[in-house]
Amino acid sequence: MKIIGMLGGMSWESTVLYYQIVNEVVKNELGGLHSAKILMYSVDFAEIEECQANGDWDKSASILSEAAQNLQKGGADFIIICTNTMHKVAPQIQANIHIPIIHIAEATANELLLHKIQKVALLGTKYTMTQDFYKKKLIDAGIKVLIPNEQDIEVVNDIIYDELCLGTVSELSKKKYLEIMDRLAAHGAQGVILGCTEIGLLIQQEDSSLPVFDTTKLHAEMAARLALK
Repeated sequence: MKIIGMLGGMSWESTVLYYQIVNEVVKNELGGLHSAKILMYSVDFAEIEECQANGDWDKSASILSEAAQNLQKGGADFIIICTNTMHKVAPQIQANIHIPIIHIAEATANELLLHKIQKVALLGTKYTMTQDFYKKKLIDAGIKVLIPNEQDIEVVNDIIYDELCLGTVSELSKKKYLEIMDRLAAHGAQGVILGCTEIGLLIQQEDSSLPVFDTTKLHAEMAARLALK
């Protein structure tokens, strides 16, 4: 079994889910008392969020590159960055290590293509929704990406940082998300990407008539399958 290097803590709420999902896949595949071989480096999210807010992506890339190098030194065979937003600096991190980074947007694109989704709604942090580092992976796969309007982008983003990253799950916030998803469906979205690793705490498939693609689950499952190859 390969050793998975988890670069987590952004936030730790979703890193917990990564650890759980990877181990569940390994247990289901191998049975018995089997569990995944994992190295985890969990950063202080306050430092990373400060970099995000200040637009200091170079500093965040430096912090995460050092963490990734430590995972590599520890014996990880590959790395997963347990967050969507910080894949913005995945190229810089990759340039500092020789083991591969498994990209969350590629895991998501693979699943969308499997379900023949041609137009998809993307929910996430404002960085993920408005910048190209994530969307381009989907567009390159031939998938059209819809994002909320400016007001709804702020609503989605604020709920992530002010509630979900702190472990707060609100029925009112769920209602707001579902209303935003309905508006995107009215514009032709055939499915919804939960493009922040915390959104799965709030929205599940049973909440929506649209197919829901939880990036945390897809990324973690891909990592587990790669570890078992």
